Amino acid sequence: MIPTATAPSGRSQDRPAPGPCSPAQGAPGCARWYERGLNWPTTGSGPVELLTGVAFDVLELPVVAGFALLRRVPRTGPVAVEGPWMRLLVAAGSADELPGLLDWLEWGGVPLDLTALGAGGRITAPCPSAAWPPPGEPGSGTPAERCPQEAAVWLRPPEPGCGVEPTLPVTGFGGDGGAPDLVRLVGAAATECHRARLLRARPLPRQRRAGEG
Repeated sequence: MIPTATAPSGRSQDRPAPGPCSPAQGAPGCARWYERGLNWPTTGSGPVELLTGVAFDVLELPVVAGFALLRRVPRTGPVAVEGPWMRLLVAAGSADELPGLLDWLEWGGVPLDLTALGAGGRITAPCPSAAWPPPGEPGSGTPAERCPQEAAVWLRPPEPGCGVEPTLPVTGFGGDGGAPDLVRLVGAAATECHRARLLRARPLPRQRRAGEG
């Protein structure tokens, strides 16, 4: 049986954040923010990407299912959105656990738009908030000037210097009860992904024709 536990919660709350790291902001500055402020490895060049499987893994699901998930599980680690996809940061190594967790939760074999990125993967780096410039570098310009596009944004941003990794959902024993463990998070995500697929497959109600009662 897979043991469940609750990981400590992140300190970030829902709040608006600017768009992705972009040439206007400068790839080196964006990469430094992540590498120095969070100790997360990046590709180091534009477009800057965060490497998964080192400090964290990522659960990826459609945004419609993702927002429904966040209503059910309001406390998570950092969450980002890029286009039609939502990405939830989880503990490194979680990607390898996803297939077994889905089988154990009786979702194995069910088509789900739920995937995980682990070692060797990468995601677009959302732009750091204008309130969090890279260490040693003053912020300059408005968020719109620094990050004019919105291809990737933090919905629940990480907080530099706060030790993000210990707050990420993970399986195992321990935790302070403030955030969901990986089993609960995956179960809720699978449920919402399945519900979203069913809603997309549901035919639209037949429109009445003139003269029909």
